Amino acid sequence: MEAPQETLAEQIAARLRRSILRGTLPPGAPIKERDSAATMGVSRTPMREAIRILAKEGLVVLRPARSPVVASPTIREIRDQVVVLEALEKLSAQLACSQATQDELDAIAAQHREVAENYDRLDALDAFELDMAFHRQIALASHNPALAETHGAYLARLWRARYLPARMRRNRDRVVGHHERLTRALLARDTEAVTAAVEAHLGSMADDIAEALAAEAETNIKKEDDS
Repeated sequence: MEAPQETLAEQIAARLRRSILRGTLPPGAPIKERDSAATMGVSRTPMREAIRILAKEGLVVLRPARSPVVASPTIREIRDQVVVLEALEKLSAQLACSQATQDELDAIAAQHREVAENYDRLDALDAFELDMAFHRQIALASHNPALAETHGAYLARLWRARYLPARMRRNRDRVVGHHERLTRALLARDTEAVTAAVEAHLGSMADDIAEALAAEAETNIKKEDDS
């Protein structure tokens, strides 16, 4: 079955999401509906819907009678969200061990191979999106719609926070090596091994994000001092 075609609003949301990840739209920056629509050559209706999509993901904050802004979550908020995401990732992987079809596990393994074979040639953002797609596949393979939906929501909410350390400090062993361990555990349907693999992969996520945010803040301060 072919994947459903993206709506115009979803396409616009994807472009805005990438601008947020790349820092073109930094935290706190307003997203002016009229100007953004004109820049992209679209009407305001799909632009408005795209902004709503990003607001649901937690990347944008809506404000009454004012332009929405790119979200600026606190470290505490991010740490709380990371705790939840790690729990969801563990449960997803554990359920996938028993519930996933062999075709689904083979697809997860194929996704891992694609990243492994192309990692050194991929743009940082492209590599990150493939990384997130790998984790999304595992959640879907749990065959628990409520879990997959909640996992997707938290994955989206932490999208920018997770991209920062991935961009600042690309680490092939961490991404490819950890995914290899996780994939092997899934293919073996070994719940104990898959739990350990998730813990090893995500255990330092909150600290990595905090370090990246601190580095970003320091860089921004230097830019303001130099301007």
